[in-house]
Amino acid sequence: MRPNLNSVANLHYHFPLLRFSPIFSRAGFFYNPVVGSQTALRSAAKSSLSTGAATTSRLLLRRCTCTTMATDPPAVPVRDEIELTEVERKIFDRLLGTLRKFNLTTELRVAGGWVRDKLLGKECYDIDIAIDNMSGSQFVDSVKDYLETVNEVAQGDCVIARNPDQSKHLETARMRLFDQWIDFVNLRCEDYNENSRIPTMKFGTAEEDAYRRDLTINSLFYNINNSSVEDLTGRGIADLKSGKIVTPLPPKETFLDDPLRVLRAIRFGARFEFEMDEDLKEAARCEEVKNALAAKISKERVGTEIELMISGNQPVKAMSYIADLTLYPVVFCFPPNYQPEVSEGCQTQSIAYLEAAWSLIHSIGYASFTDQQRRLALYASLFLPFRNITYKDAKGKRMPVVNYIFRDSLKQKASDPDLVSKALLPS
Repeated sequence: MRPNLNSVANLHYHFPLLRFSPIFSRAGFFYNPVVGSQTALRSAAKSSLSTGAATTSRLLLRRCTCTTMATDPPAVPVRDEIELTEVERKIFDRLLGTLRKFNLTTELRVAGGWVRDKLLGKECYDIDIAIDNMSGSQFVDSVKDYLETVNEVAQGDCVIARNPDQSKHLETARMRLFDQWIDFVNLRCEDYNENSRIPTMKFGTAEEDAYRRDLTINSLFYNINNSSVEDLTGRGIADLKSGKIVTPLPPKETFLDDPLRVLRAIRFGARFEFEMDEDLKEAARCEEVKNALAAKISKERVGTEIELMISGNQPVKAMSYIADLTLYPVVFCFPPNYQPEVSEGCQTQSIAYLEAAWSLIHSIGYASFTDQQRRLALYASLFLPFRNITYKDAKGKRMPVVNYIFRDSLKQKASDPDLVSKALLPS
């Protein structure tokens, strides 16, 4: 059932966005049943919300249904080679100078997102260097020794220890050169056991490292030694050009090894507006994968991915993917003793409210709001269908289920549930 977004008397109630900033009041979007001006609100609503409200149902049908006709995604412009910035040239020159100085046979490769973004013509400041024959900390020590010989020093360096509980499976060395932090790790392959997402790590080849990545578009390397892009899965560039989200290995195997990759696939699919592979979607809907996501991934990691989606450029598309892949109950899990029961179609309503709020933000002006105002407004709109659902806490007190979602399901900021719950209450 599509929410009645055209009801002027209910706009303030149905759009928790209106409560987060005085900007809305100045824009004529504020409604208060005692002192508000329905005339001003009606005028603003007519000009800014009518289009989004009228098309919400149609858009959701197109986005969320599992039976829509497949269409070929549009071609994505991808560069033939990577153009380095002046800072990147200086950084790579120092790294290659280290190899020459100490007669090292090490091959240096930039991995993952930097390669993808540079091929898409986007700037990226997240440089991860993969090393084939030593640890990251060993190579950083060599770089520091080399810099001394040319009368330069690193602006900083550190080693980040393994922290498997936070999905940090490998020691990472960091160094700051030319005002930019660079991460150094060795190439690796991973073996997972069936009861944990914490793998056994060992040195691997570049090809093994590429296949252990979450997606083909993230498996590309830039070989610093010979200034070339390496596509060792054989389809990373093709999938980037065709706008497809695909795993290097069979998707079910990839997701069971690390279920967090399901949410990463959704996030990147939404961010780039790429089409998710049908086999990938089938694997994501699999009960075995959903159970693994619930059992093996910490709530903090789930919450981080959802936060990146909500704060990203396509929050509606990301949440639509979550609904389409039947992941809503896994991601936004409820406590066992909630009431009343969630109504049928609640997920569709949730996304409809989110889309309406997203349209309203852009109607008024995206830059008119702070990041915090936007995220709270979008969360409140997303959870609006849950506003009357409560549960008993440990003390037997009835609490909004939204509080549980924030604190237990997503492990978000302590202040978030109170702010959003207040926004969901009628004036």
